[in-house]
Amino acid sequence: MKVSKEFKTGLLVILSLLILFVGINFLKGDNAFGSTPTYYAIFESSAFLEPSSAVYLNGVAVGLVKTIENHPDDLTKVVVKFTVTKKGLKIPIGSYAEIASPSLLSKGLILHYDFYAKSFHNVNDTLPGQVALDISDAVTQQILPVKEKLERLMGSIEHMVVSINSFWDTTAAQSLDGSLLEVKVAISRFGNLAKNLDDMVYSEKIRLSQIMINVEQISANLNASNQKISRIIGNVEALTDTLLTSGFKDVIASATDALNKINAALEGVSNGEGTLGKLLNDDALHEELIATNKALQSLVNDIERNPERYIHFSVLGRKEKVVKLTPDEEKKLRDLLK
Repeated sequence: MKVSKEFKTGLLVILSLLILFVGINFLKGDNAFGSTPTYYAIFESSAFLEPSSAVYLNGVAVGLVKTIENHPDDLTKVVVKFTVTKKGLKIPIGSYAEIASPSLLSKGLILHYDFYAKSFHNVNDTLPGQVALDISDAVTQQILPVKEKLERLMGSIEHMVVSINSFWDTTAAQSLDGSLLEVKVAISRFGNLAKNLDDMVYSEKIRLSQIMINVEQISANLNASNQKISRIIGNVEALTDTLLTSGFKDVIASATDALNKINAALEGVSNGEGTLGKLLNDDALHEELIATNKALQSLVNDIERNPERYIHFSVLGRKEKVVKLTPDEEKKLRDLLK
């Protein structure tokens, strides 16, 4: 059977169209010969992610990004639709998607799996997403603190250079020369002081040696007199023992006996025994002395008021029977009345 050229040409066109269709669907992430699992992820920004970008898991492409659109309910969010082309691959619950730069010139969607999860997302579920810093942003974030430190360092260096320039002007140089001169004078004085100390130590060295010799002689004399000192101490101890054993005990015994007698006498007085005890403890004697004193005082008062009862004087030669007193007795009586 002879095939015409027209048939061959038509068959070639059909095959070309079929290959083109499959390639376009493959680039879109669709499986031309069956359905592929589709998932969604929500991000703050697309980070310039393009459709048909690869979906990676542990660095291996496992799917394609189909569409990137604004969230219909929140324009601050971006919804990314992607498919998983690897057969049998399921996404565990707890996993998330991240827009990152797997290489310097491309963007991709990286899946971070929770390998310890026991349940999985269903097809058309929405995963949480986050945007990673691209290389330029990461470099900027790392270099910015270094740049700020360098700027502060350059400012400090500039300030230090200005300070050094102002220090090395004419006035500062003169001040430095004066300071160096003072340091030189101080070092010279320290040298003189050290020399004087050295001379003083050398001059006192002989005296110190003599003192040490005298100390050694004193120690030798004390050592030689050690036996004599021991004998003197022994004699003193013997004398002390003799005094204690001979008279000291008798003296203590006599004093103790005397104190006992005094205590006995005082106890008798307290009990009213003897003359002294009666005087101290008999109230009758005290009352009799008070009554006698009152009678004597009454007699003296009566003599002062009525002396004629006790003393009679002769008037005009009249004689009366009275007791005559001598001048001495009359004087004593008058003194008593006073």
